[in-house]
Amino acid sequence: MNEQISAREVLVIDADGTQLGVMKTEEALDLARRKRLDLVNVAPSARPPVCRLMDYGKHKYEQSKRDREARKNQKVTTVKEIKLRPNIDKHDFDVKAKRGQKFLENGDKVKVTVMFRGREITHPEIAQRLCQQLAQNLSNYGSIEKPAKQEGRNMIMILTPKS
Repeated sequence: MNEQISAREVLVIDADGTQLGVMKTEEALDLARRKRLDLVNVAPSARPPVCRLMDYGKHKYEQSKRDREARKNQKVTTVKEIKLRPNIDKHDFDVKAKRGQKFLENGDKVKVTVMFRGREITHPEIAQRLCQQLAQNLSNYGSIEKPAKQEGRNMIMILTPKS
C-alpha cells in the first residue's frame, strides 16, 4: 500500500471502479494524495501489478464487519458422545436415549460408542442390536450419518439431527 509498492509501473483503478490505465507508481501516489485516498496493491502477481485508489481504513472496517456478520450467521455443530456397554440395563439405556434426544434437539451430532471389555468383544451382534435400537428410538429426532462399525474394542455409530 502507498510507498510500500515496489513496482515501477502499475495499472490504476479509480475508487468508483473505472480503469485509469498504466502509470508510474509516483504518478499514481500523487493522484491518490490529491484525492485523499490510499493506493492499495490488489493484484501484486499481475503484470503490471493492479492498484486501486481507496480509503484503506474504511475498506478494512467494512471487511471486518462482513467477517463478523458471516461468523454470527454460521452454526457450529458439535459432536456429543454417548457411551454404552453391551450388557446395559433397560433403564440405563432409556436414560442414554433421552440424553441423545436432547443432544439431537439442540442440533448436535451424537456419536454412539459401545465399549467392549474382555470377552464381550466376541459378541458384536449385541452391540449392533443396541445401536439399531437406539437409532430407532431417536428416529424422530435424527438419522444415521455413519452406520455402526467396529473399530478396535469399540463399536461406533454417528447420528445427525433432522433439519
